[in-house]
Parts: sequence; C-alpha cells; structure tokens
Amino acid sequence: MVTAQVILDGLPSVVQIIPLTSTIRKFTYEVVLDPNNGSGLDVSSAAQCQHVRTVATQRLGIALDNVGPVALRQMREVLAQIFDL
Repeated sequence: MVTAQVILDGLPSVVQIIPLTSTIRKFTYEVVLDPNNGSGLDVSSAAQCQHVRTVATQRLGIALDNVGPVALRQMREVLAQIFDL
C-alpha cells in the first residue's frame, strides 16, 4: 500500500496499492523487490508502479509484511515521475 500515512490515520474507505508480479521485465516504471527477511516475498518480484490501483479497505487481508523504506522510497520516486509531481 502506498497511501500516505496522514490519509491512513483518518481510517479511509479506500487505499492505493501497487500490484506485484513475479515476471520481471525491468520496465522503467517497475521496482524490483528481492525476497529477504522482512519483505514477505518468496521470489523476486516487480512492483508495477504504472498500475496503481485504488481498493476498498474491506477487501484487504492481513498484511504479511512490508517492502522496507528503501523500496518504498524507490516506488514513491517512480510514482512522482508517472504523475509528474
């Protein structure tokens, strides 16, 4: 989930997520995530930043883990490029 903490603190009904794929194409707008202790991933995956989705919070399950601050920063930088921020 890439929704800002200030939004999450307000208990929103929707959040923004970035889907993952195990098919790594090395596209400009994808961030490669390697499995490590903390990511919850079993295999290397690509965060498809070009496919941001908005989903209802009621559809979310329990978070397995998170990608960590470095990967999150990379994804936010890619999103800034995509949205021209």
